[in-house]
Amino acid sequence: MEASDQSRSALKRKAITDAATRAFIDKGYSGTSMDDIAKLAAVSKQTVYKHFADKEKLFAEIVLATTDRVDAMVDLVAGIPADAGALEENLTRLARQFLAALTQPQVLQLRRLIIANADSFPELGAAWYEQGFERVLATLAATFRRLADEGLLRIDDPLLAANHFSGLLLWIPVNKAMFHGGPRHTQEELDRYATAGVEVFLNAYR
Repeated sequence: MEASDQSRSALKRKAITDAATRAFIDKGYSGTSMDDIAKLAAVSKQTVYKHFADKEKLFAEIVLATTDRVDAMVDLVAGIPADAGALEENLTRLARQFLAALTQPQVLQLRRLIIANADSFPELGAAWYEQGFERVLATLAATFRRLADEGLLRIDDPLLAANHFSGLLLWIPVNKAMFHGGPRHTQEELDRYATAGVEVFLNAYR
């Protein structure tokens, strides 16, 4: 296949996955057909099947592709400096970036979609959690362990502390979004959750 053919094929594949993401979010997995996806992508159904053997494989590709976005968050979490004088400032900055990344509308929509289909695709849901959020929590736990070794935090169970930290930030906005079908927070509220969450966390662990 020539480079131009490869480029056209890659563009069609992206058009299909973009269209499928919109369709799955709007109609759910069971309510979406390969015909719907082909129409949205402006390609033939045969082209869709050329790239993806069936709807399940297409759904799996979309779900697992989102875990690639976690890499930037992992790097961010791992990079917290051991600076006692700026610990609260650094954790608050991390908290704000954490909230900004995990409360984006499409991230929340995909989370609802994956949860809604967890009974039908348990292995896929588990893979999304393990390769995504669980990897962030493991990195956060390692960072907290490092800060504890430096004497900045007092932590016996770093992974539990990582869950406490993320829970303090995400419980309100994510639960609201899950039950309302979309984000129900303002930027001002996210900033307040970040500031208050870090304050409570440090009161417990510093």
